[in-house]
Amino acid sequence: VQLQASGGGLVQAGGSLRLSCVASGRSFNSYGMGWFRQAPGKEREFVAYISWSGSTTLYADSVKGRFTISRDNAKSTVLLQMNSLKPEDTAVYSCATTSRIMSTRDSDYGNWGQGTLVTVSS
Repeated sequence: VQLQASGGGLVQAGGSLRLSCVASGRSFNSYGMGWFRQAPGKEREFVAYISWSGSTTLYADSVKGRFTISRDNAKSTVLLQMNSLKPEDTAVYSCATTSRIMSTRDSDYGNWGQGTLVTVSS
């Protein structure tokens, strides 16, 4: 599976962005998917997870209530809707696959896609 994230950009605080992660290759539907982010000078951190069926989701406390993860298996796509953005959300966002259920550890993820930069101005 190869992943490509897109949809990043520059937005003012309080604004919204929607990130997309498109998969190519087989077996997308069998994987859980996750979004992670890495801010300059910081370690990569978990943002959100969605199960292969889409029935189970998990969010980092820092984004809960503001971000929504979803997937469309027919289009091999995972979305991250980000609302009420804050300057501290500024980071490179990447998507990845996992065979673990509800994992927040980046070591449990693979097939990392090239990230997309989100910049939130104050």
